Amino acid sequence: MHAVLHALSITGSMAWEIAWALILGFALSAVVQAVVRKSTIVRLLGDDRPTTLLRASALGAASSSCSYAAVALARSLFRKGADFTAAMAFEIASTNLVAELGVILALLMGWQFTAAEFTGGPVMIIVLAVLFRLALRDKLLRQAREQADRAVAGSMEGHAAMDMSVRGQGSFARRLLSGDGLTSVAHVFVMEWAAILRDLVIGLFVAGAVAAWVPDSFWRSFFFDGHPVASKAWGPLIGPVVAVLSFVCSVGNVPLAVVLWKGGISFGGVVAFLFADLLILPILNIYRRYYGARMALFLLGTFYAAAVGAGYAVEFAFGGLGLIPDQADATIPTTGITWNYTTWLNIVFLLLAGLLLVRFWRTGGLPMLRMMGGAPQDDHGHDGHGTDPSATAGTSGGATTSPPGTRR
Repeated sequence: MHAVLHALSITGSMAWEIAWALILGFALSAVVQAVVRKSTIVRLLGDDRPTTLLRASALGAASSSCSYAAVALARSLFRKGADFTAAMAFEIASTNLVAELGVILALLMGWQFTAAEFTGGPVMIIVLAVLFRLALRDKLLRQAREQADRAVAGSMEGHAAMDMSVRGQGSFARRLLSGDGLTSVAHVFVMEWAAILRDLVIGLFVAGAVAAWVPDSFWRSFFFDGHPVASKAWGPLIGPVVAVLSFVCSVGNVPLAVVLWKGGISFGGVVAFLFADLLILPILNIYRRYYGARMALFLLGTFYAAAVGAGYAVEFAFGGLGLIPDQADATIPTTGITWNYTTWLNIVFLLLAGLLLVRFWRTGGLPMLRMMGGAPQDDHGHDGHGTDPSATAGTSGGATTSPPGTRR
């Protein structure tokens, strides 16, 4: 019982430490998604030129999402005409180059890891684009498109299909501060939390259990701690493998990254581990369903190589600049709730989250939660059963018309 309570105390301390950062990140993402339509994203991702990939990365970073929803959205963009490479760049950015991830890394691990994340992310996208240009054959891409057009269900299909942007004209501020704008922000915010909550909870519990029950001596041996050259060479190679087997993705893998860093994995190994959130076993199975077994294996190989390459790039660049923090200073939060700036920030942002939740509830948001799993849309905007999921939204919570968050 003492061991269980110790693990739970670590889990609770980590959750309290990052709560305000998650609320802030998802609120910022909700603001962007309230005014940027998905049809606009598709139009901007029509090829794999460097400027297009840069645009895809920026749009993905602004459209933060859980890994499952990001994968479903990338398939949806691909089916609607986006270039496959650009869709994959968007997918990577929407889980690895987002504001909440950077803030959480700074809180739990230090600003150097935030800088490494936003340095290594573009490197990973560049490496992936080069590998696609060299190795992706037209035949395989054609087979993947045929499989994608079959609209086989994966996960979070309904969430990925929803376009919650505000209709109408006007400036960014005018649309955002309108009644429809506030409703859209509330809907996006709650839906993003609903999508990420499972992975976040699993990640926190896994990290708490590993920190409490796995001795540091095991990790030091596994990561060749004490052998600088071997550790730097081994870390980026094994980090993604640990991620694949952890079943934890998106921001949920940050708490486990803290444990691995304290255990002795190299700086580049941490970064490679974080970048492999799109390669966990359930997502690999979704790739198989979306694009076929051959493309799933191709994505496994290229994403792994890109994550490893980004890990090595960050290791050498930050090591050469003397920016890698001392592992001896690594700590795992265990203090729980104390009256410090974290507590005050959590109070403020929890109040904000509460206001958005009330707005969501009162504007017919509850039916949308039931559609998150949903079914993939066909080319006419309907789900796989021939009905439009948005048609039933807005019938509860006092709304007299369908709220902006239910529109396609």
